[in-house]
Amino acid sequence: MGPRPWLLWLMWMFLGLYLAGLMAHGKAFNPLVDLWLGLPASWAPAAVAGLAAYRARNRALALVAMALAAFAAGSTVYVTSLAGSSSLPFPSSADIGYLLFYPLVLGGLFVYLLPLRQRLARSVLLDAVVGSLGAASVLVVLLSPLLSAADGFPSFATSVAVAYPLLDLVVLAVTAGMAAVPGLATGRSGVILMLGLLVFAAADVAYAFRLENDTYYLGTPLDAGWTAGLCLIAAWAESFTREGAAANGASEGAWTPAVPMVATAAGLGVLIVGTGIPVPELAVGLAAATLLSAGIRTQLAFRQLVTLAEVRRQSRTDELTGLPNRRALYADAPAVLDAQQGAPCAFLLLDADRFKEINDSLGHDVGDRLLVQVSERLRRCLGPDDLIARLGGDEFAVLLLNAGEQEALELADRLRAALSEPLTLRGIALQVGVSVGIAMFPEQGKDLKTLLRKADTAMYRAKTSRTGRHVYASEDHSTGEERLRMLQELRIALAEGELILHYQPKVDAVTGETKGVEALVRWNHPRHGLLAPGSFLLLVEEGGLMNALNDCVLTLALDQAALWQTKGRPMTVAANLSASSLIDAELPGRIAAMLRERALPASALMVEITEDFMMPDRVRARDILAGLQASGVRVAIDDFGTGYSSLAYLRDLPINELKLDRSFIVSMTEDPRAAALVASTINLAHSLGLTVVAEGVEDGDALDQLGRYGCDQAQGFHILRPVPPAELDDWFSTFPLGSGLPSA
Repeated sequence: MGPRPWLLWLMWMFLGLYLAGLMAHGKAFNPLVDLWLGLPASWAPAAVAGLAAYRARNRALALVAMALAAFAAGSTVYVTSLAGSSSLPFPSSADIGYLLFYPLVLGGLFVYLLPLRQRLARSVLLDAVVGSLGAASVLVVLLSPLLSAADGFPSFATSVAVAYPLLDLVVLAVTAGMAAVPGLATGRSGVILMLGLLVFAAADVAYAFRLENDTYYLGTPLDAGWTAGLCLIAAWAESFTREGAAANGASEGAWTPAVPMVATAAGLGVLIVGTGIPVPELAVGLAAATLLSAGIRTQLAFRQLVTLAEVRRQSRTDELTGLPNRRALYADAPAVLDAQQGAPCAFLLLDADRFKEINDSLGHDVGDRLLVQVSERLRRCLGPDDLIARLGGDEFAVLLLNAGEQEALELADRLRAALSEPLTLRGIALQVGVSVGIAMFPEQGKDLKTLLRKADTAMYRAKTSRTGRHVYASEDHSTGEERLRMLQELRIALAEGELILHYQPKVDAVTGETKGVEALVRWNHPRHGLLAPGSFLLLVEEGGLMNALNDCVLTLALDQAALWQTKGRPMTVAANLSASSLIDAELPGRIAAMLRERALPASALMVEITEDFMMPDRVRARDILAGLQASGVRVAIDDFGTGYSSLAYLRDLPINELKLDRSFIVSMTEDPRAAALVASTINLAHSLGLTVVAEGVEDGDALDQLGRYGCDQAQGFHILRPVPPAELDDWFSTFPLGSGLPSA
């Protein structure tokens, strides 16, 4: 889009020929050099800039082209006049063109730089001001012999003579200010422009000094100085059209601190020199303004540094807990690991158990306060040199220095113990479990990314094994990849209805009469076939899908109960609920609505909960269970005897049924102590008005023994394994609800 290459080459060729001619020039006028080489060399830059302005339709370039043309016109008048005379009067008509160059080129620079003003920071603008003032103060001192001619009431000729150094002063000051602007100072085209202005002004100042000392004569290489400056300015105009205005603007890049620093030193130097020798008052004023501007710039820089430091701190700090965040860990951990020089370290990844359920059920404000208390307890367990960070959500990372596997396991136990004590939030006592995955440096990973990946795999193994902490082993790798794949498939399964329910009957332990059924979830997996809940419940918890699973199970169970009722086979369906259900105050109302939608009585549903699910907040669990019971929904404690504080639960919680865990039942016929525990628990439950159900009945002897102990109901493979609804219907057709089981 810029000028044709031949025109640019022609401009440089004329400059080279003109300079070569001046080297052989004498003191007299030389038509070949001064006229036939000098004038084309002066007009070529104007032609290049004019064509660039025409093609770019740019006002800044148009003004610059007019400035170059004005100077070339002045040179034409000057040289052609000398052809017929040994000297010219001063001032002459040539000075009109020369003087017009300055306002036109400065106007072009103003139009060029004006759009940049809105994109430049205040600090950059101040840098430009400091640079301009500092340069001007020095130049006033240097040009003071020339400027002194303006004292008093100068004549017109004197005013014209003084105008040149004053305008050169402005041009050089503007150039110094441009040098402080990032992008202009570092970009190729910006450097060409500033160099052109400097060369032109330097030639002008040198000419003025030689004229003052009466040492100037026509035909020296100095005469090519103006033309060289004009050629550089024209080259900038050509690059402007070729690269575009955006490429010539202030771009992101390195700041140019040298300009304000040098300018400040220059201003200070002028003031110091002024204490010993007389300097112009204008120079003193400009130097003082330079130092004042530099002081403002320093104050602004200090405020920027404070702001940047705070922004950097905030970018590395978790807003909620005040701990370092993931970014800080990624920034600091590599340096810490390198400094260890192979000394053993442990990387621990901690994940709160069932946090998402608590967060969703009680609200994010409670979840946030819970995380704050968790972070405070974790921090108290660590040494001053250990790194801790919150990675996001309920995940925390710890880098334990100078520690082997045993020290890592001991720390994991301390962290888990610190979090095992209940936390009180909004009057609710919550107990947070945590799973810890451990990866060892350097044998299991020499960089943070590897350690984090392996610790994450180990953390999941800790969850699945229910050990609470696990050190990464090589065989864990394939398990981790499969877990991620299964988690994604589980989300799809919940959305596309791949989860189904199987049902297992609960019968009278003496008569065999069916009293109800328990709904047990299964995953009809496309690759692995039918999966029992033990294969995916931890994935449900990890993915924050427990509430979705609860809704799915309740919907399927109540739909099936409604279907059986339409067939004249009403029965109670028991469904298991997760921990999040027992901190969800809206659960009783939601279940009541689901029953009404299906025209089912409240007796059609029984909810089963396990002891450990009630650990987070017993008071809140009691209120919710009381609400369910008040609506007519029965409540059972599942897997009784495997959790904690069982007797306290029997005393405090509103429950209707107690289900003995199969671990007692399978050993009852051969272990007198187990049998005694079963018998005494049945008696205790009956004394509290509870129905007792024995799980895991595998043979007829166990069923008979339970009947003798007074157990109310039983379920297990001896009666019927969990089956789909169709198979259960077939079983009902063989053994109607009131007919009892066949004799063994």
